[in-house]
Amino acid sequence: MPVLQDKAVLVTGAGAGIGRATALAMTAEGAVVAAADIDLAAAERAAADCNKDRPAGNSRRAIAIEADCGDVASIEAMVARAVAELGRLDVIVNNAGVTRYAYIMDLTEADWGRIHRVNAKGVFFCLQRAAREMIRQFDADGSGGRIINIASISGRGYAGASNAAYAASKGAVISLTKMAAQQLGRYNINVNAICPGITRTELGARNAVTRAAERGISVEQLLTEQEAGIPIRRANTPDDIAAMAVFLASPGSRNITGQSYNVDGGLVPS
Repeated sequence: MPVLQDKAVLVTGAGAGIGRATALAMTAEGAVVAAADIDLAAAERAAADCNKDRPAGNSRRAIAIEADCGDVASIEAMVARAVAELGRLDVIVNNAGVTRYAYIMDLTEADWGRIHRVNAKGVFFCLQRAAREMIRQFDADGSGGRIINIASISGRGYAGASNAAYAASKGAVISLTKMAAQQLGRYNINVNAICPGITRTELGARNAVTRAAERGISVEQLLTEQEAGIPIRRANTPDDIAAMAVFLASPGSRNITGQSYNVDGGLVPS
């Protein structure tokens, strides 16, 4: 039997990259997924792909939800709809995030506000709202739930971070993960984070264009340099992060909480 058979999973930022890969990986392991994204069309494409790939015998369909994970009212509506349509909430993957490539002295107040609105505030309120559902489930049947936050090695001081505001927001996610695990453990809620390293996503590709232009080299040269600096000599694909998310959602991780795991090919010490 798939390890997540019939689990109800909400993935934010599921329209592309890590979020989309995670939604598909959860589906492949038997979960029913709510794919949430600020871009409804992208969420719908992800949900459609989940429905095409769902295992035989799993008749429950993935759904798409339009949500702005920097807005508390939108977060409330997102979780409420996921629970109403899926019946419960066993796992949330807080993946939605934003950034841009910028030198520390070029960052503006608008940059700080935009980045922290989603990456720090949004993760907190998604976590809090999901935890309310999971606490209710614990009171009803003892099940609790799993909260998985997508942080970054940038939050650990990685020098190649897209910008300082982004690094600060991801450091906040790592700290939040530790505190939430301590306070929610009594409700059988596990809270962990994944810290991706260099990952080949659409967002990463846009940042690579800016970085390469700044240095006067080709994007191909930049990518080659990046991979040469990784001990295992390859960057992540979104599937690498999705695989860790599946593990943290699975029964095999039942006694793991409060941890932040680097998935970076050995680039940054934990």
